[in-house]
Amino acid sequence: MSTDPRATISAAPMSALQISAVAITIGLNALDGFDVLSIAFASPGIAADWHIDRAALGIVLSMELIGMAIGSILLGGVADKIGRRPTILGCLLLMTGGMFMATAAKGVVDLSLWRVLTGLGIGGVLASINAVSAEFSNARRKNLSVSLMSIGYPIGGVLGGLVVQHLLKGLDWRSIFYFGSAVTAIFIPLVFVFVPESVHWLTQKQPPGALDKINVAMRRMGHGAIEALPAISTDARKRSIADIFAPGLLATTMIVALAYFFHIMTFYFVLKWVPKIVVDMGFAASSAAGVLVWANVGGACGGAVLGLLGMRFGMKPLTIGVMLLSAVMVVVLGRTPPDLERLSLICACAGFCTNAAIVGMYALFAQAFPTHVRAFGTGFAIGVGRGGSVLAPIVAGFLFKAGYGLPMVATTMSFGALVAAGVLSMLKLQPDRTDVDWATTRTELPDASAAS
Repeated sequence: MSTDPRATISAAPMSALQISAVAITIGLNALDGFDVLSIAFASPGIAADWHIDRAALGIVLSMELIGMAIGSILLGGVADKIGRRPTILGCLLLMTGGMFMATAAKGVVDLSLWRVLTGLGIGGVLASINAVSAEFSNARRKNLSVSLMSIGYPIGGVLGGLVVQHLLKGLDWRSIFYFGSAVTAIFIPLVFVFVPESVHWLTQKQPPGALDKINVAMRRMGHGAIEALPAISTDARKRSIADIFAPGLLATTMIVALAYFFHIMTFYFVLKWVPKIVVDMGFAASSAAGVLVWANVGGACGGAVLGLLGMRFGMKPLTIGVMLLSAVMVVVLGRTPPDLERLSLICACAGFCTNAAIVGMYALFAQAFPTHVRAFGTGFAIGVGRGGSVLAPIVAGFLFKAGYGLPMVATTMSFGALVAAGVLSMLKLQPDRTDVDWATTRTELPDASAAS
């Protein structure tokens, strides 16, 4: 077989190995979802144990998000340089260590440090698995694969929340981090065995031994071996991860990063503050975790629905639409009375809309960036966006401390999704191009201002 292996993967039905790799990215994102939400699940217990106020708690809630911002940018670039597989494995080690050591924290400072370390690993994994889900998929299922990967996040919140409800009935908040550390460690051998290095990355970078690694992966996918590596043009070989700031991609990079930044403020207001809000209404911490579970059930449903719709309709208008609905639902959440059933229903609807928009953004990242910058472009957008996730719990915390009620705080935080929809409306996507086109063309990167 002499064809480009990327073209073969793009055109052929997905094999068991490809499906397994995408399934593992779903699991990794579920793991990320639980790891990020673990501090939210634990926050009522931490506040009671250490007697800290809402402003201090908001800072603690933001620490792993700072790590995620740094990890997404730095380790996303590493994934484009050394490969997706080793980056994911290294990040899982960081996450396991950070989650485990959080159990030994004696105060806000050392807990914050371990949450930053955990966030570094999460950020690197997020940037890498978006590339893996896109590159292990064929062309027909690419949007669906990325969308399914994305809904792993709320699935992790749902399953983790169900476990946490039982843990918190008999154990303290540290049990959450013990559980998270153990589950994270399980994924290390799974990735090692079932996720080979991306054929797209190997073909583009062509490191030593690339041909053998490609052929091993192609055989595992049920395809024949290739006789030689595809010829890559000199210009393509010279491309670097800095191309996301080149004239052809700069506008796209900034638009998707800013849209993600603003929407994530609304998204993380819901995820980070719902447990504390519910507890402050007079309900038990286990009940608060249950409400957050419903937010994630809605999020998983929203992501799945958007992924299916994305196979028939444009991902950009779908994403803008659910961003606008997100703003509406967060305003409604702020005016919901202290009733667990109504709170659960409204949080499910808010989760549906806010997470569907996140799923849409991940699909747009995969469309907007070619192979040689896909992880870094995704990581940069996530890293900038994490600035919004860092600000969300802090801003809300200080608004609460200043005496504003839940209706005003929720309305204020809903504006993030509105601004995100406006920013995303300026995005001009290129007509669909295969990774083969991106890698072999001798022309400069296309002008991001060209209309789709």
